Amino acid sequence: MIVHANLVALRIDGDWRGVLIEGASGAGKSDLTLRALDAGFRLVADDRTLLWISDGRLFGRAPEVLSGLLEVRGVGVTAHNPLPFAEVALAVDCDRAIERMPEPAEITRLGLAIPSLAIAPLEASAVAKLHLALRHLGGRA
Repeated sequence: MIVHANLVALRIDGDWRGVLIEGASGAGKSDLTLRALDAGFRLVADDRTLLWISDGRLFGRAPEVLSGLLEVRGVGVTAHNPLPFAEVALAVDCDRAIERMPEPAEITRLGLAIPSLAIAPLEASAVAKLHLALRHLGGRA
């Protein structure tokens, strides 16, 4: 399954934990991805992410033709050293309304539920929130 989303990953306790960044075109997915890369995350996929399930876990990677490429609005397409794939531990929605104290939420991809939260991708704190949410919500049971 290919979704219109970016995927970045952070190494936590020896494992790469991926964040699927979803939202409409122009919502700020690539801007958030670029700032996450600057904060130590690694690029897995930009714009399109190929998802699959293995051993009951959701994984993602870039389609081969897009691997290592990140479109930066106003700059163009830039090359990066990507991770070949990552487990998707968390999804963030750049379109959904943000609640002050949200109830736990999930999305389902390929029949598998993963933790999800809304995020304002252009806020200065967005990358810090990604990091905190990945540690808080995207951990293994």
